[in-house]
Parts: sequence; C-alpha cells; structure tokens
Amino acid sequence: MAAPEPAPRRAREREREREDESEDESDILEESPCGRWQKRREQVNQGNMPGLQSTFLAMDTEEGVEVVWNELHFRDRKAFAAHEEKIQTVFEQLVLVDHPNIVKLHKYWLDTSEACARVIFITEYVSSGSLKQFLKKTKKNHKAMNARAWKRWCTQILSALSFLHACSPPIIHGNLTSDTIFIQHNGLIKIGSVWHRIFSNALPDDLRSPIRAEREELRNLHFFPPEYGEVADGTAVDIFSFGMCALEMAVLEIQTNGDTRVTEEAIARARHSLSDPNMREFILCCLARDPARRPSAHSLLFHRVLFEVHSLKLLAAHCFIQHQHLMPENVVEEKTKAMDLHAVLAELPRPRRPPLQWRYSEVSFMELDKFLEDVRNGIYPLMNFAATRPLGLPRVLAPPPEEVQKAKTPTPEPFDSETRKVIQMQCNLERSEDKARWHLTLLLVLEDRLHRQLTYDLLPTDSAQDLASELVHYGFLHEDDRMKLAAFLEGTFLKYRGT
Repeated sequence: MAAPEPAPRRAREREREREDESEDESDILEESPCGRWQKRREQVNQGNMPGLQSTFLAMDTEEGVEVVWNELHFRDRKAFAAHEEKIQTVFEQLVLVDHPNIVKLHKYWLDTSEACARVIFITEYVSSGSLKQFLKKTKKNHKAMNARAWKRWCTQILSALSFLHACSPPIIHGNLTSDTIFIQHNGLIKIGSVWHRIFSNALPDDLRSPIRAEREELRNLHFFPPEYGEVADGTAVDIFSFGMCALEMAVLEIQTNGDTRVTEEAIARARHSLSDPNMREFILCCLARDPARRPSAHSLLFHRVLFEVHSLKLLAAHCFIQHQHLMPENVVEEKTKAMDLHAVLAELPRPRRPPLQWRYSEVSFMELDKFLEDVRNGIYPLMNFAATRPLGLPRVLAPPPEEVQKAKTPTPEPFDSETRKVIQMQCNLERSEDKARWHLTLLLVLEDRLHRQLTYDLLPTDSAQDLASELVHYGFLHEDDRMKLAAFLEGTFLKYRGT
C-alpha cells in the first residue's frame, strides 16, 4: 500500500489550486466599448436581482474600484432592434437616479454584435451583502436587533423611498425585499434593483419574457401587498414592502415552520412578539390592507418611533459638507493645529457654583472626522423637515425631448457622464503674454480624492454658466455641481477681471 502523501505537500498543492482559481477569477473576459469597465470571470450574487441572466465582478479602471457588470439577454433580435431606442431612453433616465441610499447605476450600453442581443449596465458593488444575509448571520450568533440600528436603517430606507416617490412622475420601486436591500460595512443601507420595475413596465410583451417577476418567488410573496397585480401600482406598494422589511429587521426572521412561503399567521406572530408598542403600531400602519390608509414615506419619518430633533452637531455637519468645495481639503486637521486646546469652547453658567466649561481638548477630532465621513456617505440623512423632498434631489425621470438624438449601439455615447461629486474647487486666472486673453487654471478635487486640473484660454464672450455647462457636457463635471461651479467661477471672474 502506498504511503500517504505528506501533509505539507498536500497543503502546498491546495494553496496553489486556490491561487490558480483566484487568477482565473481575475481574468478579464470583456471590456466596455469605452475601455473603462473590465468584466472579470468571477460571478457575484448581489442579492436576488430578478431578470438578470448574469452578474459579474468588474473593475472600474478610472476610479480603481470594483463594480458589478450586469447583463440582460434577448433572443429575439428583431423585436429588440424595433424597441432599441425605447430601451436606451429608459436607461438614460435610470443613470440620473442619484441618492446615497440607492445602488448607483453608472453606465449602460447595448450590444447587438452577438447572436443574442444584450443590455449591459454597470452598477455599484456592495461587498457586505444583502440585508437578509446580515439578519441571518445576526440570528445565527444569537444576537437581538439593536433598536437604534433598526431606527437608523428604517430612516435610510425611507429616505431613499421618499426621494423616489417625490420625483415627477413618482418612481415606484415595486420590488423592495430584504434581498434587494444591501448593507455596507459602515452601516450604510443601499436599495438595489430600482431599475427592474421601470424597465419591465416599459418593455412590450414580445420583449418582457427575460424579465422574471420577483412575485413568482414563493419565499418573497409576503413582501407584496394584497392589491399587487390587480390595480395600477402606486407608492403604497413600496410602503407595504417597507413595513414587511421593517418587521423582518426587528425580529431578524419571520418563522415559516417549514412552509415554502410566509403565512399571515407567521406575520401576525412576529408582529405580536414586538415589545415596543410604538414599533408595533409603526409596522402595522405600513401593512394596512387598504393602500389608501398607508402613510407616505416622508410622513413615516415623522412617526414617533423614528422622529427625533436633529442635533446641532448633525445640522452643522450637513451645512459643512454642502459648502465643503469652498474649504481646504484637510480643513479639520488645519483648524485643529491652529487651536489652543486649553481654550474654552462652551460655558454653562450655574447659580452659586463655578460655570461648567467644555474645552477644545475634550473634543476627539478623529471621531469628528469619522462623523463627517458618515454624514457625507448618507448614514445620517437630514429628513425631518417640512419639505417633501430630500436635499439634493437630482433631475426627475421625465421623458426626454423627442429632438434629442440617441447614439446607436454598440458604440457608446461620445462622452461618459461624470459620476463623482466635487468636494473642493480652486481657480486661478493669469494674463497671457500678449495681455489679450486670460488663461484659466481650474483644479477640481473629486470625492474619491482624485484631482482633475483643467486649463483654458478665456474668450471675451465666455461666461461662467457656459463654461460649467461645457464641462458637464464633456464629462469633466457632475451635473449636480454645475450651478456650484458656475457661481464659483463667477466670483473668480469678478475678482480678477472686475466684470
């Protein structure tokens, strides 16, 4: 009988096999027409995204981050070609949806070069997995859901729904489950699959077959309201689904007792198991059978179980971030160096006793930096105000003008839209040697800390608004930063040129 193989040799061979597998998964299978996105062999399961034939991990070579390469396949090439322009219109609108609690759709293109026509689109990659996966892990570790975390997650989900429902016309998710909600390592919630309902509803019957309805999954039937599929969808559909997600977050798992689907009795048991009456009432109003009785996403943010008066610290942080482009990049660090740490920051007078003093040395500037980063990422949205729309609402999903010309596929649009926001701007004007023109140097610091320096010889007819619009058009600037840059350039022109 042959002697057993030495353990060290077996371990080395297993290690080599793992390395080979890792190299195979990182192989580049395909590139986008513009060369920015590189599809890898490794497939990812970003939750249960209905209708997707394949999802691969990909690399954004411009920003150096991982993204998801999604593909929709259509075998009827003739029907696909007939509706190609409509498909483009839908995805052009979806690219405009921009909210910190919604998985970002970066880019799309159509490919008709193969036997099967494809819609390929690039979305943000959320590496920590779905909410359902997180809840299962928490339950497995015999832990209960923290009430504060539950409130923070509910607020973030409602922030995203309020954003979608406030658009004109309202964007209805229609597929909100714990499989299509994702959580990042820092506690940031992201809603995915926003594209599914809009796209599937826009497709004619002869093209809709690849889009598999989530309602067909028995295990997720309880996320859909009783009226689903019988009447026209309204925002109340999302509120019911949110209520079920909120219940699942609170109890970690709705027990099915071996059934293939979650029953009404199981939902009632889970609801009655909640010890907080305010939480129970909050979920119950979301799960009302009559859609007219379900509150709006915005009004739910004012429910007593979630509502809290924003601290001055949070208000100041949002104000700081909205004007960060006017400040140096390391403003907190620079201000800290210039401070006398023994100076009194605040003082509370007390009768017949020495005042209560708070000094700068008691402030943790590292914690302050982390708090600002969390606010910037959308973990603490500023929502409890009378306005029905969240701050920074981008363009709505309205049909574009008919005269806009669409680029034919697979050739992409001439210029990629910039998806990163500007966090800092610097500008300088110098006279040319002949004194006839001004030479503009513009430095933009993007949210991923990459710098973009642009130079331009100004013409007498150039205006700040025209320059900002041109930068957006050529993909150097995010549309949301256009007015901000125009105002910044206008101030620079007045300072140097006096006009």
